[in-house]
Amino acid sequence: MGNKGTCSAAGCEKDVQAKGYCPRHYSQWRKGKMPKPRYKSCHAEGCHKPRDRRGLCTEHYAKEYSKAKGAAAEAPAAPASA
Repeated sequence: MGNKGTCSAAGCEKDVQAKGYCPRHYSQWRKGKMPKPRYKSCHAEGCHKPRDRRGLCTEHYAKEYSKAKGAAAEAPAAPASA
């Protein structure tokens, strides 16, 4: 197998496996932990999961928007006008 170059991560001199990274940094890239992640990640603080809807992962979206639906269901209905 020919040498594809050295890892593009700062301070790493190992041989490239894929996408310009060595095996260790490629694994981190796939998990979304490198400065330029594989996918756009969830906007929730500390969450690196892929976004699903409205900038949030599936888990954070469910938590955020189930609260909104619950609050709307608890509010009293407006009286109908005649």
